[in-house]
Amino acid sequence: MPRTISVAALQTSYGEDMQTNIRKTEDLVRQAASRGAQVILPSELFQGPYFCVSQEEKWFGEAYPWREHPCVAAMSPVAAELGVAIPVSIFEREGPHYFNSLVMLDADGRPLGVYRKSHIPDGPGYQEKYYFRPGDTGFKVWDTRFGRVGVGICWDQWYPETARAMMLMGAEVLMYPTAIGSEPHDKELDTADPWRRAMQGHAVSNVVPVVGANRTGTEHATEVGQTFYGSSFIANQRGDLVESLGRDEEGVLVHEFDLDYLDRHRAAWGFFRDRRTDLYGVLTSPRP
Repeated sequence: MPRTISVAALQTSYGEDMQTNIRKTEDLVRQAASRGAQVILPSELFQGPYFCVSQEEKWFGEAYPWREHPCVAAMSPVAAELGVAIPVSIFEREGPHYFNSLVMLDADGRPLGVYRKSHIPDGPGYQEKYYFRPGDTGFKVWDTRFGRVGVGICWDQWYPETARAMMLMGAEVLMYPTAIGSEPHDKELDTADPWRRAMQGHAVSNVVPVVGANRTGTEHATEVGQTFYGSSFIANQRGDLVESLGRDEEGVLVHEFDLDYLDRHRAAWGFFRDRRTDLYGVLTSPRP
């Protein structure tokens, strides 16, 4: 029998009440599981509104140690009940340090560990450096019940190095929880298409399925409002969008992949055979 994996992306809007957001996410997880999904991806920081549009110290009160974070505590029994794996994006506190993190829950509800977002943006509408330290875990690939899943967080998804690193660590699927939308400094700038294309490129150059889960709707939790453009998707190893949602829809995407076929197909393309690591020193050298 071929090894297969069924993946899902969730897309919805979120408000200020964490428990309401958790219940909404749980409902979508249940919908995805009822359609056969095995690894189910909610969007970034679904615990509340995307607060990084401005700098307000009150939001530091919404961070928790990862093992006892309310989202982790709530999703763990759901994962165990449904027999699904869930990458849970959280605002993490470790002592005096704060991170944009992800806890991978396996299908028995057990946390496999934590990943801390490596690339932290800093600009109008995405002032994450005020809140988060750069991640100190390195990239992670999780050996779930259903396959090896690599997960980056939002800004990580723009970097080909993130995708390639996770592939070299043995990832069979790449996932990216996201919170991205309008640019307050430029009302004409719309990054929805480039956002998708960047990750579709990772799918092509690594011969791997990619799942992107974004939030949707307009949030006014801070003085600077922000509208998220949804457009969540699942791309196959060719970069084709095999499942997708529009900007304003709330819902669930599910798709199944044959991991044995992908493994053979990846070998046949030769991208990993033909790598020239002897030439790649410039990637890690200080700027000339």
